[in-house]
Amino acid sequence: MIGTLHIRNIGIIEDLSIDLNNGLNVLTGETGAGKTLIIDSLQIISGGRFSKDMIRKGKENSFVELCMYEEKSEEFQDGTIIVSREININGKNMCKINGRMVTVSQLKEFMSKYIEIHGQNDNQNLLDNKLHLTYLDGFIGEKIKKLKDEYLKLYLEYKKVLKNLAENFGDDKERQRKLDLLNYQLNEIEEAKLKKNEEEELEEKRKIFLNSEKISENLNNADNLIGENAIDSISMAIRALEKIENIDKKYEKTNTNLKSMYYELQELARDINSYKQDIYFDEDERNFVEERLGLIFSLKRKYGNTIDEILKYKVELEEEINKIKNLEGYINNLNVEKKELENKMNILAEELYKIRKQYSIILSKNINKELEELEMKNAKINIHVEKQDEFLKTGKDKVSFYITTNIGEEEKELSKIASGGEMSRTMLAIKKVLADSDKMPILVFDEIDTGISGKAANSVADKLKAISKKHQILCISHLPNIAAIADYNYFISKEVKEERTKTNIKLLKEEEVIKELARISSGEINEVTLKYAEKLRSKKAS
Repeated sequence: MIGTLHIRNIGIIEDLSIDLNNGLNVLTGETGAGKTLIIDSLQIISGGRFSKDMIRKGKENSFVELCMYEEKSEEFQDGTIIVSREININGKNMCKINGRMVTVSQLKEFMSKYIEIHGQNDNQNLLDNKLHLTYLDGFIGEKIKKLKDEYLKLYLEYKKVLKNLAENFGDDKERQRKLDLLNYQLNEIEEAKLKKNEEEELEEKRKIFLNSEKISENLNNADNLIGENAIDSISMAIRALEKIENIDKKYEKTNTNLKSMYYELQELARDINSYKQDIYFDEDERNFVEERLGLIFSLKRKYGNTIDEILKYKVELEEEINKIKNLEGYINNLNVEKKELENKMNILAEELYKIRKQYSIILSKNINKELEELEMKNAKINIHVEKQDEFLKTGKDKVSFYITTNIGEEEKELSKIASGGEMSRTMLAIKKVLADSDKMPILVFDEIDTGISGKAANSVADKLKAISKKHQILCISHLPNIAAIADYNYFISKEVKEERTKTNIKLLKEEEVIKELARISSGEINEVTLKYAEKLRSKKAS
């Protein structure tokens, strides 16, 4: 439900906050006070179109914010949803859902799950044939749900089979072209004879080649220094200590340690000399390493970031080539699966059709009964359920609402109804019948009572009240019959302050409601109209 609606700088609305409640909220007031601007603001926050002419004169932007509450969910942990939309005079939009920036189209899609606005010329959902099947299935309820779930499961499998057929069932030329490309890629990888860790080993060799001069120079220096100085010096030191080692044990121990160092140094000298012998800088080998690394780089650019990935891609190529070579058998299996799914889906689609056909008659009768009570006795709704050739997500049925508004006339689609009043009452009749199954939490009615009075007005009021038991209703009305049965009454007025007109709104107390009912029933407040208002209001209590 809507908790608070905040509007700023739209037309004569300067800064307005409306706290709404569950049930039936009715807005009344002076002509031109800004009632329609409130509906316009709800359309704007629902992702509707906006003209910069609507921005209040002298202001740079307009702003609408809506606070809604629903049951806790994974997306909205505390059940609070705050939606806002700011529109600047340069045409730029800033839309947010709980602080997260969204596009206008995303805002529209999101809000379409929460608010439905109905006015004289604004019943798009009702006119959308795509939603007519949803209305009918919602009316049928649990009796069709299991069947639809079974069908949908098969339908998703069916779409997967069709996708596989589309991807693999090309003509011979296309198949051969694809096979040639795959074989070329496979041959290129196979001819490279890649090995795991090969790139790392080649990089090590390349590093040695790039530093060959430096390595050779410093190995020679190390070899010369050890051979010329260190080994000879230590040898002489050992001979000197041998002459005194029998004098004191410590000299003997030191000489023993020195001999160990001498042997280790000899071993190191042999290693360094061996490194010198191993280093052989062959230009052909250097070229081979560079070419090999270049080939690996080229393959990585085409087939994967590493040699492992390239080898994995090679396996995938082999599998795809094998699949294409054996495509005939693969496609035959897919076609068999497709046929089996079609047979099962046709059986379920036929059952869906029968149930929809049966309940379309019941739903039509129920709506026609409501139309009769709304003083549209000659109007008749006829819900068409027609079989289609193709499989759809919900079966093979197309559901359309048709209407005849006068005896002897040909029935037409709902969108062909000329009168805005007839459209509004037809929509109200449908909403009344579908109130229990309709999942839309918030319904907005803009002057749905235009052009009606008497018994029809009472009937409209009764139906709005009935719908408000399951939905939050926001209704702008000029009829005392409707205002009298409201759960909450709001009065919209305007005032001129500092040579500017602005809109005000007030939640009326009970005595104020009586006065407002008297005003809208006859245009003046006196003893007679007040008694009439009290009588109307007593209907709410009953």
